[in-house]
Amino acid sequence: MDNPGQAAILQGMTVKTDILIVGGGLNGPCLAIALASAGISSVVIDALPAEARDADTFDGRSYALALASVRMLRALGLWEGLSDNAQPMLEIKASDGRAGEGPAPFFLHFDHAEIEEGPMGHMLEDRFLRQALLARMEAEPLITHMPGARVVHQTTEGPATVTLESGEVLTGRLLVGADGRRSGVAERAGIKRQGWDYGQTALVCSLAHEKPHHGIAHQFFMPAGPLAILPLPGNRSSIVWSETTARATEIEALDDAAYLDVLRPRFGDFLGQISLAGKRFSYPLNLTIAEKFVDTRLALIGDAAHGVHPIAGQGLNLGLRDVAALAEVLVDARRRGEDFAAIDVLERYQGWRRFDTASLSAATDLFNRLFSNDNPLLRLGRDLGMGAVNAMPALRRRFIREAAGLEGDVPRLMQGRTL
Repeated sequence: MDNPGQAAILQGMTVKTDILIVGGGLNGPCLAIALASAGISSVVIDALPAEARDADTFDGRSYALALASVRMLRALGLWEGLSDNAQPMLEIKASDGRAGEGPAPFFLHFDHAEIEEGPMGHMLEDRFLRQALLARMEAEPLITHMPGARVVHQTTEGPATVTLESGEVLTGRLLVGADGRRSGVAERAGIKRQGWDYGQTALVCSLAHEKPHHGIAHQFFMPAGPLAILPLPGNRSSIVWSETTARATEIEALDDAAYLDVLRPRFGDFLGQISLAGKRFSYPLNLTIAEKFVDTRLALIGDAAHGVHPIAGQGLNLGLRDVAALAEVLVDARRRGEDFAAIDVLERYQGWRRFDTASLSAATDLFNRLFSNDNPLLRLGRDLGMGAVNAMPALRRRFIREAAGLEGDVPRLMQGRTL
């Protein structure tokens, strides 16, 4: 099935494919592209209309892609068209801080030169990654992209089947939920979620600044929550600024000038004068993990499976690791002549990803609780801890490799290999 103009052609028909992917953000298209590279067909059901995904203007949204995620995009043939617009992260500096006081004397400093593989990661604007994924789906005959389509019913008894608002019925061997933290796929399957609200909201924007950032990412741990300053191409940086929800609501209601007045004491003057460069966004912060990632002929990836605190900047990377692991499990099972949608096959994916997800979720939750407060004893303890880690090259190198996504059981795509 090719995708131009398919909505009109397929109206009222039953569409058959290998994989039904609900969710057209980033993880769903990445999975479709990965599977197509191994000859597996898919339909990507995208609730947003085409025009909502088609913007080519910078709106302020950006992603911190770990080295392993960059390797995956390169293995899928996507990185060559993205690299010119990506900013390498050459160093990461993390420290305690208070508004108007600057960073604490003890800090962590990670330098990409301490590992042989290259930059720990790259910053990439949403518009470039999204456009690359859309273009590849459009060009790939094994992928059918259905924008502006909403699922109203699903069943996985027998073949996986979904019914759209339009009345169209689609069937496949496997249904994949890539539809976010409030996953309709998970809800319709009766998969419950565990987690809690942090009482924090992330204020997200991009800034232009006078001085160059030299590819250095900064993380300041403020009493209300962390402030991440992440380098973009040119004299620009992406900001992820966590505040208590009540305070964030007040700040978000301010005009741009007043917003910057609140940010400046937290940001400091090390990059000179700052100004907004794009839209402002806000996201409530919570931890939410599906009780299981698989069910009968069904699998969850990305935020549909797990949503973590952005304190480590690993949300998208965690989702892409799901994509790489699920694609590898499905492709290997198919090559062995197995039914790749069988529950025992899907449980290999779940077993692979559950421990990694639980470990990262616990770590981000602990770090946020430890650092998002102004308790003087905890402050002293964490400052001394960061200083101690910074003084131990072997441990520091281990943290760098973890941040780059190079540790653990890394899927083939994230090693830069093909499926």
